[in-house]
Parts: sequence; C-alpha cells; structure tokens
Amino acid sequence: MGHVDVKQAFWVDRSVLVTGAAGLLGGWVSRKLAGAGARVAGLDIEWSHGAVLDGRDVVERLDGDIRDRWTMDRVLQDRAIDSVVHLAAQAVVGPANDDPVPTFEHNILGTWATLDACRRAPGVTVVVVASSDKAYGDHGDEPYEEAMALLGRHPYAASKTCADVLAQTYAASYGLPVGITRCGNMYGGGDTEWSRIVPGTIRSILRGERPVIRSDGSFVRDYFYVEDAADGVLALAEAVATRPALAGEAFNFAADARLSVLEIVDRILRVMDSDLEPDVRNDAVNEIPEQRVSAAKARELLGWRPSHSLDEGLRRTVDWYRAYLGGDA
Repeated sequence: MGHVDVKQAFWVDRSVLVTGAAGLLGGWVSRKLAGAGARVAGLDIEWSHGAVLDGRDVVERLDGDIRDRWTMDRVLQDRAIDSVVHLAAQAVVGPANDDPVPTFEHNILGTWATLDACRRAPGVTVVVVASSDKAYGDHGDEPYEEAMALLGRHPYAASKTCADVLAQTYAASYGLPVGITRCGNMYGGGDTEWSRIVPGTIRSILRGERPVIRSDGSFVRDYFYVEDAADGVLALAEAVATRPALAGEAFNFAADARLSVLEIVDRILRVMDSDLEPDVRNDAVNEIPEQRVSAAKARELLGWRPSHSLDEGLRRTVDWYRAYLGGDA
C-alpha cells in the first residue's frame, strides 16, 4: 500500500510514539516507521476508523487521550520512547466552527500536554509536531513561507497557530528537540472524513452521485499526497535528531499542486472517467479564499521533495477507495 522511503538505518529499533495513529497522516507515518524497523506505539482516542493500518503492520495500538498528562507520562516512560511524532488533532474545519471548545482542547491542551510529557521524559531525543498551513491565516495570494506571521483567526486555524507557537516555546525555553510541520491540504487513502473534498468526491462518484462542493468552488488550495507528507514528517524527525540547530524550526511541505476546488473535483472526475456534474452549494464559512504553500525550505535544508504527481496521487487514492468501499460505496 505504498513504498517506504525513509532512512532505515536511522529508524531500526527506535522506540517511536505516534499520536493520532488512527488518522490519515498518522496511519501512513506508522506504516512507514514499521517498515523501516522501528518499534511503533500508536496512540489514539478512537481506533475504529484506523483504516490505513492493517494486520501486516507491527504497530502497538494504544487507546488513550493526549489531553491526559498521566497517560502521556506513562506511555513515554513504560515504553522507553525516544522519538515522538505528534499528529493527534481535531482536524475538521466544520466541527471547529460549530463548537470550538473540543478543537481547542484537543489541538492546544493536547499539544502542551504532549510537549510537557516529552520535556519530562529523559529518553526522548526528537519530537515532531504537526501544525498546518492553516496556521498562517490569510496572507492574500502570497505563498506561505516559514518566516511569515501566524495569523490563524478562525477556530481550527487559531488552534493550529497556538499549537505551533507552543512547540516553538518548548524548543526555545526548554531545549526540547522539536521540529514543526506545516503541510498543505493532504489527501490519500485512509481518510474517512467524507466532508473533505477528495474522499467525499470519490465516494460520491463511486455511488453514481453528484459530488458536493460546500463553497462556491473558487477557493484555491495546495493539494498534497499523504505518502509524500509522511516522508516529510520522517525526514524532519531525522534532521532534528542529527542537527540540533534545527530545533524549534518549522518547515512547509507541499507539492505545488495549486487548484481551485472546482479544478480538483474536475481532476478527480477525469481520473475516474465520470461525466457527473458537481453540486455547488456555496454554504462554507470561515474559509480562507487562497492558500499557497512554498516548500523551498524543506527542499533546500532537508533534501525533501514529493515523489508523486497530482494525477498519480489521485489514481492511487481512487484505487484505495475502490478497494476499501467495495460494494458499500
């Protein structure tokens, strides 16, 4: 279900905690780590939707809540964790708008609880915290660069701005070896949040239904295949562990695949050879009109670059959903 392209010599026998391991990015990161020889403990509040992981993966599944400091301390100490990839979050914009408190609790409280547990755990030598391109907020049509101010103002974006600053704080104040990822709009097999445009569109087409667009279709995003994002996360972990000067640094990861919502839906329709017309509802709220992400820093300092074109990523994603949904599409 995907090529493992990480430095195996670095990860062999490392004890790694992945928070949010049942989620889209967490599942792929966990698979790649297990394939590279790491001992992976995956912590999640809800494993039932962990569709990426399967019986071939040597991942210890732990039920737990990142907001519980005792849980975080116990997991890090009992398993002698040396590497932490913190991906757990409430990551859907709609629920954050409807009721912001759970999003703030998971994304802010959960992040400082994780970081503080890492600070107190003497064996932890590297931490990666997932921020988001949404943390930048609205900078017009300027491509996001890491030196830009973080201006997240709506609930989800604000929660990621706070989590990002917390990670920088623990690096600056406590010397925690933490790196921060800010990824573009991720898509790929394993995402069962059907309100998102890529999985929702694919499922609708498989059902013979018109794909729904909540906005007016003009919003521009950087679409980024999840396996490339997972490679970026692990490249950053490897770099922070071996180059202490990178602690506290943030890195954008994106594929320069900038399309409007209507354009990405049209690409999916073409990949799936469908002539369905999208249903444009124009009822989205608190959305930034245009987001463009520059990944120049990751290319230059980490030697990272995406391995999949947009069409290749979409084809792999469609194949995954055909197999996953089968007759239940």
